[in-house]
Amino acid sequence: MEARSHMAARGLGLLMGGFLALGMGPAFARAPVTLPPFKDALFSYPEPTAVLEGGALKDVPYSEARDIDQRDEIPERRVRGTYVEHLSSALVAEETLPTPDGPLQWTRVGNIQTAKAIVLFVHGRNGDRRLGMNDWTFGGNFNRLKNLMTRAGGAYVTVDGGRLGAEDAGRVGVLVRSLRAQNENGRIVLACGSMGGELCWTMLAGKPVASAIDGLVLLGANSDRSRFDATRKASGRDLPIFLAHGTRDKVYALERQRAFFEGVRARQPAYPIRMVVFDDGNHGTPIRMVDWRETLNWMLAR
Repeated sequence: MEARSHMAARGLGLLMGGFLALGMGPAFARAPVTLPPFKDALFSYPEPTAVLEGGALKDVPYSEARDIDQRDEIPERRVRGTYVEHLSSALVAEETLPTPDGPLQWTRVGNIQTAKAIVLFVHGRNGDRRLGMNDWTFGGNFNRLKNLMTRAGGAYVTVDGGRLGAEDAGRVGVLVRSLRAQNENGRIVLACGSMGGELCWTMLAGKPVASAIDGLVLLGANSDRSRFDATRKASGRDLPIFLAHGTRDKVYALERQRAFFEGVRARQPAYPIRMVVFDDGNHGTPIRMVDWRETLNWMLAR
């Protein structure tokens, strides 16, 4: 079992005061980060069927026969061992953060204070922090993300998002501000799967969180113009956004998300937004198929 450690219960009032002060300050010019290759031949996208909008939009073919049946030892439950490389348990810790809305359970891989970049993953409905820590599900893609981040001197974090409502957004928002308070110089990317996107957009409407984040990844999530505008106003800058969606998604229709992407591009053609559409992919396909190295290197280089 992973090594366990718990954040000391410091004076919460002093801690929150520091967070608020940080959130009111200007965005910090943080150094670019590059993730070196790791199992790229296994995890890179198949040849796109279309590349549009100057490379900002890709249509990538997806096949269950290839991307699940040939990749998994037990379909959708256990990927073949060649896709996984275990990290030392010394790098992993379970943490508890006190917040005004109650304690938040979260898990980290790597050192927060020294990380050059941090990816915080928020699960979807009925999930918890364990989903994004599972090495064997979703084609081993979370294991690759852990390795990419730690090999580049970064860190990876997952949280218990509960029911993904307003109070949960408040708790996770405290964690975001805590990560920033512990590490002023590292990039922080918020990655949100499915309904976790609702929690992420809720957090980003407030300046303390929006000013702490350097990029937003939305995997099979829902987006709209009003929340984008609120985030842009709160952050005071053009926050890089990456969208990934399957054409057969029955939870959040592709047409709505593509319209959001096209709307941002139409209003501001140079805005840092990219989208990958998985042809014949379903709701969970983006989590399995996203090329983390390509996505994060684009985002962390800005």
